[in-house]
Amino acid sequence: MDVVAVESLDPSVAFDVVDLLGVLTNGILGGAVARQLKMDPVGFAFLAVVSALGGGLLRDTLLQVGFPVALTNPAYLITAIAGAAIAYFLHLQGKWTNRVLVVADAFALGCWAATGTGKALDVGLSWLPAVMIGVITAVGGGMIRDIAVGRVPMIFGGNTLYATGAVIGSAEMAVLHGLGYPNWGMAAAILTAATVTVVARRRGWRLPGAGEWNVRLPKRERPRPTWRPRRPGRGDGGRDAPGRGKDSGTS
Repeated sequence: MDVVAVESLDPSVAFDVVDLLGVLTNGILGGAVARQLKMDPVGFAFLAVVSALGGGLLRDTLLQVGFPVALTNPAYLITAIAGAAIAYFLHLQGKWTNRVLVVADAFALGCWAATGTGKALDVGLSWLPAVMIGVITAVGGGMIRDIAVGRVPMIFGGNTLYATGAVIGSAEMAVLHGLGYPNWGMAAAILTAATVTVVARRRGWRLPGAGEWNVRLPKRERPRPTWRPRRPGRGDGGRDAPGRGKDSGTS
């Protein structure tokens, strides 16, 4: 199957499924934070909604393209609240549950990064601000959630390569969108961001912090003086002056 045949297909259904899967997953993750902090159902719903939809709300507000999609399409709010309900009624724990949530979130990361980048390019932004909008779309919800509960956002340090995966996915979308293959850009961003995020979490890959990667500049040595003045002492010349020592013969 050649490129033209692939582009003639409409993969929007698959992308919408990944999109809503990401909304559900991040709604559950927001609810999990609310469970850790022992919040009531209002706290569950709030953290689930901002975690799942915050990035898209920021994107559409910055681009000024009308009402945010999260408010015009009821499926988004319903799915986010469903994630909050799942986290509220079920205590999700265990190795396989965590793996499923990590993988689903990783796929959503690339989907949201590509969606934000594509929308920014469609309204006429250049590639660099478009990549920035893509990253904000992908990580903005989790950032707002962490700030709401008084935490430093995990994307600012201490986390594996999460925002990095969003940057890579957004850059791929910018390149392929500019070449006229937005569907390929979406697919590449989803797969690449998911692979980077999952492998980095598995391997524990992180960006180095400021204290872990220092560049030491060479020290400039001070020139040593060639003449050193005598220290003043008693009388005319100090302890070692002639006629003042033990063997001088004086009493």
